[in-house]
Amino acid sequence: MIREDEVYKIGMLTKTHGVSGELNMAFTDDVFDRVEAEYVVCRMDGILVPFFMEEYRFRSDTTVLMKFEGVDTEEQARRMVGVEVYFPKALTEEVREGEYTWSYFTGFTVVDTVHGELGQVEAVDESTLNVLFEVATPSGGKILLPAGEDLVEDIDHKNRKIYMTLPDGLLALGE
Repeated sequence: MIREDEVYKIGMLTKTHGVSGELNMAFTDDVFDRVEAEYVVCRMDGILVPFFMEEYRFRSDTTVLMKFEGVDTEEQARRMVGVEVYFPKALTEEVREGEYTWSYFTGFTVVDTVHGELGQVEAVDESTLNVLFEVATPSGGKILLPAGEDLVEDIDHKNRKIYMTLPDGLLALGE
């Protein structure tokens, strides 16, 4: 059984394409193309299920046409529209240094060099030029942190931690 903490969200199946079971997937991370991966994980009826990729082709920098094994008709594909797509964290260890997208850090714990552990990255907001980490704090709150490369001091991939030096006073604004 695949557990929630073993995957991170990379996209959503948005609509069918053609009659042979192809699906349009809007993605936030193209990790499936950068590592040797045979499958992605989809949330089907609340359960994480692996789906093996037969083939895929990019339509743009945020969408891909995906064909899964065993999904061969438009009707079968239609049942998958709106399904969230995840990628196994274990396979991301193959990603070479410098090939990370911001979404890769979903699930990482943010550690500030001054304040210590701040919480876990739940999502990444890339809707503006200033990319933000949406961090769930241990107290149940949420904070938004800038995700600039210049703020990242170190990355511990094995323990899924990202060490940052945040600007003075930034955390005080949320208090």
